[in-house]
Amino acid sequence: MERCLLVTIELRTEKDSWPKQDVARELEELVKTANGQAIEQIFCLRDRPTPDLFIGKGKVEEIALLSQDEDIDTVIFSHDLSGTQQRNLEEIIGKKTIDRTQLILDIFSHHAHSPEGNMQVELAQLEYLLPRLVGKGIMLSRLGGGIGTRGPGEQKLEVDRRRIRNKITKLKQDLEHLTNHRRIIRKKRKEEAIPCLALVGYTNAGKSTLLNALTNAGQYVKDSLFTTLDPLSRRMNLPSGAKVVISDTVGFLHNLPHHLIDAFHATLEEAVEADLLIQMKH
Repeated sequence: MERCLLVTIELRTEKDSWPKQDVARELEELVKTANGQAIEQIFCLRDRPTPDLFIGKGKVEEIALLSQDEDIDTVIFSHDLSGTQQRNLEEIIGKKTIDRTQLILDIFSHHAHSPEGNMQVELAQLEYLLPRLVGKGIMLSRLGGGIGTRGPGEQKLEVDRRRIRNKITKLKQDLEHLTNHRRIIRKKRKEEAIPCLALVGYTNAGKSTLLNALTNAGQYVKDSLFTTLDPLSRRMNLPSGAKVVISDTVGFLHNLPHHLIDAFHATLEEAVEADLLIQMKH
């Protein structure tokens, strides 16, 4: 189990943001889901990010000392880092340094099981990786395992931009084929006048548990984030005798990066096209 130091950054310029304690708590839950252990938490208040380190050099040196003292394996930042920032931070800290998006992608790579889910995860990882392929940076040189390095990204680190772009194009085409297949299925349901219900809500709010209770779907459930990435739909009969289709969907997360939302469009469209949304709350 990797020993992790979590760096929660609060930017004064961010509007409508969560309290830093909630951001830190969610980050700790993400680490737990990725089979890591949050050893220490550091908070950092900034007016704006710096282009070289995101945070001040003094705070980075404090993180470096704490990482050495606590035998930290991985330092995880609550905000996305550019390739330059990540490379500079890791050089000073001397430990593997990743951001929240890498952590989420690591969890996705564990929890995707269907061909569609795996394609969505690979697309998200490659789109994250592409702008970070600069020179012989950290993302190219890292060959070790652990949080932030698993999944398709590990296989693609030394592939050039052109091949990655081609792979991204191919994945988008394959996912579009699946989207078209779903459109055909939905059209048939509409012709049969079968309403569609979608379970939506924060990840780990109990959507899969409810689906199992209503339909005996046998969907895998666990007390962790993003257990369900693969869409699952089941028919059920209401007490009135009417038939409906109820679908489980990928969970929401605070400030989920937009490119991850785009990559999971094929799954999220079940919620968009539903006749009724059932929102699950903790």
